[in-house]
Amino acid sequence: MTTFWWVMGGCGLFIVIIVIYDLIQTKHAILRNFPIIGHLRYILEAIGPELRQYIVTNNDEERPFSRDQRRWVYASSKKQNNYFGFGTDNDLEISPNYLILKHQTLPPPDLPSPNSNYDIPCAKILGNHRKRDKAFRPTSIINLSGMSYGSLSSAAVSALSQGSEICNCLYHSGEGGIAPFMKTGAGIIWQIGTGYYGCRDENGAFSLDRFNEVVQETPQIKAIEIKLSQGGKPGLGGILPAAKITKEISQIRGIPQGKDCRSPAFHSAFSGLDGLLDFVELLAGETGLPVGIKACVGEEKSWDELARLMESGGRGVDFVAIDGGEGGTGAGPLAFTDHVGLPFKVGFPRVYKAFAKRGLHEKVVFIGSGKLGFPETALLSIAMGCDMVHIAREAMLAIGCIQAQRCHTGHCPTGVATQNSWLVRGLSPGHKAARFANYVTILRKEMLQLTHACGESHPSLISSDHFEILDEFYKGHTPTELFGYEPSWGVPSEPDRQEIKKIMVSLSHNPM
Repeated sequence: MTTFWWVMGGCGLFIVIIVIYDLIQTKHAILRNFPIIGHLRYILEAIGPELRQYIVTNNDEERPFSRDQRRWVYASSKKQNNYFGFGTDNDLEISPNYLILKHQTLPPPDLPSPNSNYDIPCAKILGNHRKRDKAFRPTSIINLSGMSYGSLSSAAVSALSQGSEICNCLYHSGEGGIAPFMKTGAGIIWQIGTGYYGCRDENGAFSLDRFNEVVQETPQIKAIEIKLSQGGKPGLGGILPAAKITKEISQIRGIPQGKDCRSPAFHSAFSGLDGLLDFVELLAGETGLPVGIKACVGEEKSWDELARLMESGGRGVDFVAIDGGEGGTGAGPLAFTDHVGLPFKVGFPRVYKAFAKRGLHEKVVFIGSGKLGFPETALLSIAMGCDMVHIAREAMLAIGCIQAQRCHTGHCPTGVATQNSWLVRGLSPGHKAARFANYVTILRKEMLQLTHACGESHPSLISSDHFEILDEFYKGHTPTELFGYEPSWGVPSEPDRQEIKKIMVSLSHNPM
């Protein structure tokens, strides 16, 4: 019996040591928030492929992101082996809408080698179309998408902000205003939503004075984005549940605690497309910053009219960010998340064609978002006409999100999408910042590898004809055919091609 109690005491001491270690370590949010029990998740995850193969689902069935996709993000963010063995487990021949990149048989040997950060600057200068005083060339074609403080925790926002600076990509505020820990040196896109958080008066209306104050106080702001709608709940406005509204968030947004924060579905500072363009020019005139819009695509008439007004007048947006209906949100009604808004591959071409028919596609910067945070989908969006890609949920995965889909409850187990102080403490911004930066760097790296396989030096030089989309009848269709593009659309002019090649050579460790 004495031996038994010694063994039991030793086991108890061992468990106590593990609990103490889990509570003080900062690398794993799950273990820090749920000592001992959290280890079960990692054990189950380790044998997950075998369990799913025989019991639950395969590697490509889970949604919104499959196990293969999440594994790639996790491994990339941790600088682990992100390769897959034994070849593809996808059925290439009978999977409808299956994407194939057509590589070049003999790519040129003199492509410039990327630098250690795998920098890929934007092919266009943001704000050059309207000659804004503070026009600039974004240093990364991969940037963060809008996720506000409130929807995300302070620790998650800090991690993404710090990570953006490490990998030199633009940080995006989301519609919740500018929080103190967002002020990254890499630059901020400040989003102005229908609630005008951070630039509203006591009645909730837009305040130009407050707007100017924030811009002057925050030199890191590089561009302004007017949010018309988002892919997760287009036409509805934002929703921040009362459980997520802390005292700090209340002060930053200028809203009361204790009740849900609901952004209106429509802007009150302007009405109609004429009013929108006047508002754009007002903000740009006050600040000199590039000003653009973000929207999920529904009806098409407004986009044709917007392009017509920009072609015929002296007003215009500097960039257009199109979010697909498959985009994410922290909280939204099921009917909106599932059935409102066109998916990216359907909606973006309709907008792009409206601008291209009037020659505006070479002047306006186009941004795509909505599950585009993977090398092949990001590159396809560039070939379709995007100049940059904005990522959100993939960034959340990189800093520890496990796709628990509890964003709307305030009980996110990893501390990413919650304001629960106990859960938030599990997320260490320093460690997670490095993981986000690693993910963005690897994403750019693999985009460049795919680009080089096609014989080009920059993703913008890839045309939609480098891709085929297979159907279930053994036929392949190019995006140019499917989307009704002209051959010249989506690719830079010859002078721009030469300029882009010079930029990539200047960034190369071994310029040719």
